[in-house]
Amino acid sequence: MSRSFLFVPADSERKLEKAADSKADALIIDLEDSVASSERPGARKTASRFVASRPDRNLWVRINPLDTEDALLDLRELMPAGPAGIVLPKPQSARDIIQLAKLLDVFEQESDLAQGRTLIMPIATERPAALFHLHEYANATPRLAGLTWGAEDLSTAVGATSCRDKKGNWLPPYELARSLCLFAASAASVAAIDTVFTDFRDTEGLARYAANARRDGFSGMLAIHPAQVESINEAFMPSNEELDRATRIVELFAANPKAGTVGMDGEMIDRPHWVQAKRILDIAERIRSAR
Repeated sequence: MSRSFLFVPADSERKLEKAADSKADALIIDLEDSVASSERPGARKTASRFVASRPDRNLWVRINPLDTEDALLDLRELMPAGPAGIVLPKPQSARDIIQLAKLLDVFEQESDLAQGRTLIMPIATERPAALFHLHEYANATPRLAGLTWGAEDLSTAVGATSCRDKKGNWLPPYELARSLCLFAASAASVAAIDTVFTDFRDTEGLARYAANARRDGFSGMLAIHPAQVESINEAFMPSNEELDRATRIVELFAANPKAGTVGMDGEMIDRPHWVQAKRILDIAERIRSAR
């Protein structure tokens, strides 16, 4: 899974071209919140041309919610272009991605695309009721590649005046939504992608937020501006020190296959450390191979 997912409005060819030149691991071409409803017909065509012209780029499309007429129109226009994945906003539960997966089966067949190639990543917390269904994403569909979350629509739905405190930290209801997304992604064995950091001018704040996201277990993050991409990519790439430690742990257990614990630098290392070390090495290898 990618480290950085950069949102780009589908109705701006200039922004699409600029985003394509960024170092974002993936682009999310947005047909929902950043495009006025009156502009969506033209935006769909612009997005479709762009996706078709960039087969080498990891391009996702955020369609409109599945319970709107726009969703089907979005899929009908975009699927022949062969996007890598669909970002689904405002799902009520995993039933929405199961329904979306069935639609993708049909569109892939109609567009002569390989069955199952189009992945799905829902923004799983934008409706209050959805929080009570996050466990249902486990085993919902093989197309599920990750889970991400959002606070703005959720806070609007409950009538909150803010979702952050004066220092910019998430207030408890939204920290809960973030944590539940992380645990649901782990239960489903897919990537957990943290939400956007909205102040794109605050580079230090972004670096802290992204570092904390990786510390907590997220494997990537959404971005709203190309200037955020470098900080996000750097935060989610294991450091040389981490890679060296992980390599040593894996090698120690390989040399002592029957041991439950081994000593290293005066510290007792057990099997959970080995699992985490392998994960760090796998992440680094996936990032290198994707370059």
